[in-house]
Amino acid sequence: MGLLIKGGRVIDPDTKLDRIADILIEDGIIQKVGEIEKGQDDRVLDAAGCYVMPGLIDLHVHFRDPGQEQKEDITSGGRAAAKGGFTTVMAMPNTHPVIDTPSRVNYVHHKAEELCPIRVLQAGTITKGQKGEELADIEGMIKAGIPAISEDGKSVMNSHLYWEAMKIAQAHGIPVMAHCEDGPMAGKGCMNKDEKAEELNLPGISNVVEDIIVARDIFLSQDTGAHLHLCHCSTKQSMWMLKRAKEDGLHVTGEVCPHHFTLCSEDIPGDNPNYKMNPPLRRREDKEEILKAIREGVVDVISTDHAPHTAQEKSGSMRDAPFGIVGLETSVALTITELVEPGIITPMRMAEMMSWRPAQIIHLDRGSLREGKVADVVVIDPKEEYIIDARTFASKGRNTPFQGRKVRGQVKTTIYNGEIVYQKD
Repeated sequence: MGLLIKGGRVIDPDTKLDRIADILIEDGIIQKVGEIEKGQDDRVLDAAGCYVMPGLIDLHVHFRDPGQEQKEDITSGGRAAAKGGFTTVMAMPNTHPVIDTPSRVNYVHHKAEELCPIRVLQAGTITKGQKGEELADIEGMIKAGIPAISEDGKSVMNSHLYWEAMKIAQAHGIPVMAHCEDGPMAGKGCMNKDEKAEELNLPGISNVVEDIIVARDIFLSQDTGAHLHLCHCSTKQSMWMLKRAKEDGLHVTGEVCPHHFTLCSEDIPGDNPNYKMNPPLRRREDKEEILKAIREGVVDVISTDHAPHTAQEKSGSMRDAPFGIVGLETSVALTITELVEPGIITPMRMAEMMSWRPAQIIHLDRGSLREGKVADVVVIDPKEEYIIDARTFASKGRNTPFQGRKVRGQVKTTIYNGEIVYQKD
C-alpha cells in the first residue's frame, strides 16, 4: 500500500520543482512525482492549498538528554520536532554530562532510534567537559557518527586549542558549529546592552561580545580550511562578516533564528525571562540587517536554537533565569509570517534554508523530493491563521516570547521515512 500526497504545491530545492503535483510514496521511498492516479490500495493525503516540502532539518536544538530530562528528553523533543515539521534535528552537546565521548554519542543515537519519531543526530563537543582545557575525543566521536563539533553554549577561548580542533574537523570533512561569545566580556549580562536594558535596570551584553569571536573564528577557518558554521548570528556586524567571508571564498556558512528576525530589544515588555536568550534580542538596526542578509541570500540556514526550561526556571527576573526559548513548534509559522508573506524570501528559499542547505552542511542525504529519495516530507498550509498557545506544545518547555501572537502557517502532516509521524487533527 502506498501513500499518495495529492494536489499540493510541491517545492523541491534539489530539482527546483515548484508546481502543483502529486507524490507517491512506497516502502519509505519517493516513487513518483507528477500527475498520479490513485492505486487500489493507496492511502490519499489531500494537500490542496498546501506547500509540500522536504522534511525540515534543524541544525541547532537542545534536547537536554542526558541529565536534564525534566526540561526535555529525546522523546518529547522528537514529538515537538515532528509537530513543527522537522524530520531531522542535530542536538547540541552541552548536556549533563557533556557529549564528549563516543559512548555518550551512542547513548543519544540509540535512544533516539528506539523512542523518537524523527531522526536525532548528536553533535560532539570540542573540549572535554566543555572546560576549554583539553580536546575531547573528536575522532572517536566522528567514528560514532557525529555530523559536527560544537562547544555550543560558549566559545573555546583558547585559540590554539580551537585551531587544533578545526584541523581535525577539516581532515574529516565535518563542520565546526560556532557559538560566538567572548564569555568574560559578556559577564553577567542578561539582555542586549542598550537603552532598553537601562530602562529595565538590567546588565547588558554588547554586540562586540559576538563580533570579536566571529572575526576570530573566520580567521581560524581561513587558516585551517575548516568549514565554519556560525550559529544564531544576531548582530549587523556578524552579517557583514559572513557576507565578506563568502565573497572571499571562505568555507563559512551561517544561520539565524526566528526570534532574531522577528523581535528586537524594543519588543521586550519588561523583566520577562521568556525574552532571555543567548545571543540576546538586539537593536532594531541589527534585526533589519539580518532581514537584509536573508533577502540577499547571505544567510544559509534558519535554525531554532530550541532551548526548553521549566516554568520555575523561567520565572522571576531575567537576571537569574537561564538563557533560551523553545522554537521547534513556532519556526514554520514565524518564517512564513515574517519572511514569506512580506516577500523577503520565496517558499522555495524557505525550503532551501530549512531543509536543503542544512542537509548539505552536514552531508546528509536528505532535503530532497527527487524520485528515489527517502520520503521525508512536510505538508504545510501557508494560509491557516492561528494564535500561538504554548499550552498546546508537545515540548515540555513552554518558554516562548510568542505566546498569544497571531501567525500564519500550520504544519498539517510530517512524514519520516515514508511514515506519518505527525498529523494535525
